[in-house]
Amino acid sequence: MYRYPDHLTDIAAGLPQTCGVYVFHGDSDGYPLYIGKSINIRRRVQSHLRNQREARLLAATRRITCIETVGEIGALLLESTLVKQQRPLHNKQLRRVRRLCALHVEETGTRIVFSDAVDFAGAPNLYGLFARRADAVGLLREIADREGLCLTYLDIEKGRPGQPCFRYQLKKCFGACCGAEPLAAHQQRLRAALIRNQIRHWPFPGRIALEERSGPRRAYHVIRNWFYLGTVDTLREARKLSLPDEGFDRDCYRILCRRIFLNDGARIRLLDTQMDDDNEDCPDGC
Repeated sequence: MYRYPDHLTDIAAGLPQTCGVYVFHGDSDGYPLYIGKSINIRRRVQSHLRNQREARLLAATRRITCIETVGEIGALLLESTLVKQQRPLHNKQLRRVRRLCALHVEETGTRIVFSDAVDFAGAPNLYGLFARRADAVGLLREIADREGLCLTYLDIEKGRPGQPCFRYQLKKCFGACCGAEPLAAHQQRLRAALIRNQIRHWPFPGRIALEERSGPRRAYHVIRNWFYLGTVDTLREARKLSLPDEGFDRDCYRILCRRIFLNDGARIRLLDTQMDDDNEDCPDGC
């Protein structure tokens, strides 16, 4: 049953009204129960206290701490990293998926590939980001039913070259399997249906520093191959930050892709080139 958490009222009132990440802690060991982010930490935490659906979380919480960030990008990246590292009990999203899969669409067919075998940051013609193969198959089946595609060329069913599949006999496949439809037309319809799911490969020759500002404050988020390496206060520190990445990070990709490719207020610094001038921005087109 929900009971207003009076023991948290004073704690919440003392939190800053700034952007950052907040953490709900349980017993004295300080183990995190929930990690969240907001552009106004105090207001967001106070909204938790009024949420009856979070009764179990609130009853178990003994402390609330926070980490302020320069802006929303930093809060998003930090939240994602902390959830993966600490795996709070009440966080359902942002947990690490160690083996992602995607659709590799070529002229000769389509394969379901995995991130432990393919470099998702650099490989071309990849579509979708899935935690399980079943999710990729589900999307392909949905598109196949709508577009008359052949499951043989979608890496779902096995078939004999030149032989019509069962779906063709049911008039659900346009016949790429038996030559009734050119395979090029089949693949073109598939790519058109997947266009919004295309994975953008890493467009830079190494690490970048994504600059974020708020008044006089600055932060530089260091990224390589869609993996977040950390945040520092100066470009000099950014150039020194070179940690081993752990492979393609789906959440980092989703957080940064729009901001990088659409130039959504982000200022980009190239760290692994000869462009060492602190006033030099990323050249047009990168």
